Amino acid sequence: MKSILITGASSGIGEALATHYADKGYQVFAGGRNIQRLNKLSAGYDNITPLVCDVTSKQSIREASLSLPPLDVLILNAGDCEYIDDAKDFDGDLFARIITTNLISVGYCLQAWLKLIKSGGKLALTSSSAAFLPLPRAEAYGASKAGLSYLAKTLSIDLKAHNIHVSVIHPGFVDTPLTQKNTFVMPQIVTAERAASYIASGLDNNKMEINFPRYFIWIMKIIRLLPFSLWQKIALRMS
Repeated sequence: MKSILITGASSGIGEALATHYADKGYQVFAGGRNIQRLNKLSAGYDNITPLVCDVTSKQSIREASLSLPPLDVLILNAGDCEYIDDAKDFDGDLFARIITTNLISVGYCLQAWLKLIKSGGKLALTSSSAAFLPLPRAEAYGASKAGLSYLAKTLSIDLKAHNIHVSVIHPGFVDTPLTQKNTFVMPQIVTAERAASYIASGLDNNKMEINFPRYFIWIMKIIRLLPFSLWQKIALRMS
């Protein structure tokens, strides 16, 4: 039986990925902080094991690591989103909190779990389409996700010699408890289950970048080619 560890599995994309891979016959280690949600997720599945873990704590990660076998797939998916509403009155604590949750925690996870990935295994980092364009109020979130995209690409180079394939995931808007807090229009939003299907398909095909939905990402990449001064004017109208 193949094994997979997914962080952020107590809700949203992570939860959908956990059930997707459990249905495919994987031994799933579902990482998260909320034991009640993880127990609910694993109910009815003999092959989902809750892994209670705070990825911002190296001690918590070390303790969780004691029960883990060698892994075929590691998906580092846990993350959070908060917006900086007033850039002039910059919230440094918020910035540090998001960078720690979305980026620094990935370094902690890699330190503990990267060595568990088998030769021929796969590593995936969940970034965001926000990494492609600077968006209003997204100074913290966008910076953390841009960092993840860079990290994934550099790891893809250095881990090739170890026969570990690395993918970076760039979702558009996905209907999750996190995005349900947004008060703005979210074009081409997809369900968490659809997102999990996109991700699993991309991993099966060893894609370096797993981007979805395609048309939304295509538009963002086209806009990225425009002069920044033009995008700045467009973005100001969005804020």
